Amino acid sequence: MYGNARTEYKKWGADTEKALEKCAEIPVSLHCWQGDDVAGFEHNKSALSGGIQATGSYPGRARTPAELMADLDLAYSFIPGVKRLNLHASYAITDKPVDRDGLLPEHFDRWLEWARPRGIMLDFNPTLFSHAKAADGLTLSHPDKSVRDFWIRHVKACRKIAAYLGQTQGSPCLNNIWIPDGLKDIPADRLSPRVRLRDALDEIFAVKYDKKYILDAVESKVFGIGLESYTVGSAEFYLSYAATRGINALLDNGHYHPTETVSDKIPSLLAFFDKVALHVTRPVRWDSDHVVLFEDEVKEIAKEIIRNNAEERVLIGLDYFDASINRIAAWVVGARNMQKALLNALLIPHGDLKKLQDSGDFSKLMAVQEELKTLPFGAVWDEYLKRQNVVGAEWFDAVKKYEKEVLNNRK
Repeated sequence: MYGNARTEYKKWGADTEKALEKCAEIPVSLHCWQGDDVAGFEHNKSALSGGIQATGSYPGRARTPAELMADLDLAYSFIPGVKRLNLHASYAITDKPVDRDGLLPEHFDRWLEWARPRGIMLDFNPTLFSHAKAADGLTLSHPDKSVRDFWIRHVKACRKIAAYLGQTQGSPCLNNIWIPDGLKDIPADRLSPRVRLRDALDEIFAVKYDKKYILDAVESKVFGIGLESYTVGSAEFYLSYAATRGINALLDNGHYHPTETVSDKIPSLLAFFDKVALHVTRPVRWDSDHVVLFEDEVKEIAKEIIRNNAEERVLIGLDYFDASINRIAAWVVGARNMQKALLNALLIPHGDLKKLQDSGDFSKLMAVQEELKTLPFGAVWDEYLKRQNVVGAEWFDAVKKYEKEVLNNRK
């Protein structure tokens, strides 16, 4: 079947062998928080807040670092390609309670010890939600300087941790800052919170680290639950901040109006930024963080990465959490679908299509784009899994067996 597929793709100018090779080189950062419903490992846990909800009560949530690492091991065994893991600061592993402004690099050594022999690189995020000092929905933009200073210390600590991770693993660690700050109802002052946020970020980024070790990013959002009317860290704010401060912007495709598409934003940012970071999710009506499917917008995101030769410039991470289904299955489905989208994009003769567009031959462009949709992609995907030593659809049986033997015993 693969031989026939290779022949069919070749007729359209696509080289399946090169596509298989290239797809295996593009890293995708899996998010740790799907495995435990964004609970983290803090000794004094706060309820999930900041406009975030993990809905459902499927059995088997990871409760300890060992359980989460074991679940990740199983998930990774079914995911092809280069692997990364995206950690939140709330997943620090400490022997005693440590507040967030006191986190140290050594609190993530156990993650390094787990990741390094597996060839998994780590990314990082400060955790500015689910904390007593974020209970009113404000952190770095808070009018109380003592609260702002606490969160400034936290993000500074996180940047130090991320630089340490990057230096230790020999690969830059993406450190992404997202804050929940906003208001439920119509604000009386939209500017002052943004000025406070700008100044807080300036203080944070005044500490310099080598970009060989850390890549800084800021992430916008249109709204959150309980923060519907006003978001301090809007798209315009963070794009302006990133562009003027020489850091990276992160695009989460659940963080915009439903009529906006991140696939269209990627080439806009590539025209001005050296790198663009992504959180790939699946919003349903709002930023609901459903499991990523092999659907149109994910395909378009992958096309923009590949057609612009931006595999090393676009940093791909996943971000969703569903507590209503098997959490390991959620990881595997989403990560494999991101890989499918990349492989699909690598099998498109982008150079030929660009020539049709530039020559104004839009009739042929449309016709060719439609013909490409029915080529035997499934056979190429199966070959990719085979070469990556990853099973096909049988993976789900192994996950269900693990659920029966391991997950169902967690209370």
